[in-house]
Amino acid sequence: MITLFGTDGIRGKANVYPMTADVAMAVGRAVGSLVGQSGRPPRVVIGRDTRESGDMLEAALTAGLCSMGTETLAAGVVPSPAVAFLTRDFQATAGIVVSASHNPYDDNGIKVFDSVGRKLPDAQEDFIEGVIKGKKLLAPEPSAIGRRTPIPDACERYAAFCRRAFDGGASLQGLHLVLDCGHGATHAVAPAVFTSLGARLTVINGSPDGTNINRDCGSQHIEGLIDVVKREKADAGLAFDGDGDRVIAVDETGRALDGDAIMAVCARDMLERGELAQKTVVVTPMSNLGLRLAFEQLGIRCLDAAVGDRHVREFMQKTGAVLGGEQSGHIVFLQHHSTGDGIISGLRLLSVLRRSGKRLSVLGSIFKSAPQRLINVEVTRKPPLDSEPDIQAAIAAAITELAGRGRVLVRYSGTQMLCRVMVEASDPAQTDRLAESLAKVVRASLG
Repeated sequence: MITLFGTDGIRGKANVYPMTADVAMAVGRAVGSLVGQSGRPPRVVIGRDTRESGDMLEAALTAGLCSMGTETLAAGVVPSPAVAFLTRDFQATAGIVVSASHNPYDDNGIKVFDSVGRKLPDAQEDFIEGVIKGKKLLAPEPSAIGRRTPIPDACERYAAFCRRAFDGGASLQGLHLVLDCGHGATHAVAPAVFTSLGARLTVINGSPDGTNINRDCGSQHIEGLIDVVKREKADAGLAFDGDGDRVIAVDETGRALDGDAIMAVCARDMLERGELAQKTVVVTPMSNLGLRLAFEQLGIRCLDAAVGDRHVREFMQKTGAVLGGEQSGHIVFLQHHSTGDGIISGLRLLSVLRRSGKRLSVLGSIFKSAPQRLINVEVTRKPPLDSEPDIQAAIAAAITELAGRGRVLVRYSGTQMLCRVMVEASDPAQTDRLAESLAKVVRASLG
């Protein structure tokens, strides 16, 4: 059983198991062993976000990789999707990201991409976990030890790659955008990309100090972005998370467009231009009922994958879909990238804005969200939810009360010690009441 890997790699408090230098070195050795069996020269790209613990974990990963005869290419501070791109660009055998995405600064994480920029399948994650837990590996002779080589133009290469996703016309000339970089991995490259396309920028939260990543900013905390967009009378705002693989947009009135809304805008545009393969979009159970109804009216098939952008991408491949994502802002445009990318998602949205000549508030009105309440409950343990009778009874009671006129979803976070309680119903008051009641039961059982 995989126990360390969640939906987005391994995560935890920095310098506390499993986010220790020892574990990072074991991950490096395990990945080095895996790529050494690929039949290609072993080469791994490493990038990280702005957390102060990133130096320690990157150094340990590098040591583990080099000890197994693997060349490491150090990209420095770059978004997670940049590592996926650079892995392909340098024809490397794998890529590793040191990041905890939207988590607080004192968390960190490690996630691994394969040679084409996809997250690893369970079997390979299981092998890595075995090495972490003591599985012995045969190290190469001293003459075969790997070396570390910096990539001096990593951001420039990635920025050029991102710009190719914009097809809304000649440029973004004349648009005033506000970017909230969350003091994270996009703080340098995102302004470079949007400026190079001609946009006038106001950048907020773009000065990382190692401890301020995601602190009351970025895609999880857009209140400041909304205020600046309205004050500056900007055309739109984009908020990225700590590692830059998700984005939340804000229209000129200050209304937020989450991942569901961005997918709706882009899906309709792609459908009209004959670019929506299979007339299908892949979402997750977290997506709003309003999105599903909007897709139904447009004649777009909406398919559910398990929560997590890796699962979304895998299901897209199985079904032939080229667009998929999550309400949280992880969106995959397969014709542009192999993984969720906040900058590319923002560029695709602005492409529609530019081509249509419409305001973002008009484009974003494509669907009306059904009342939905999501409560994140901190838990101290994660037993199977179906083994908790009080929680199951509360879920059953809520479903009975909704009588088919709403949804209940209770699931653990794959990256934090949280249980997510989501209720969707036509009545906002009922939605809030049921969500609060369920959260109270979860808190009593697992908190």
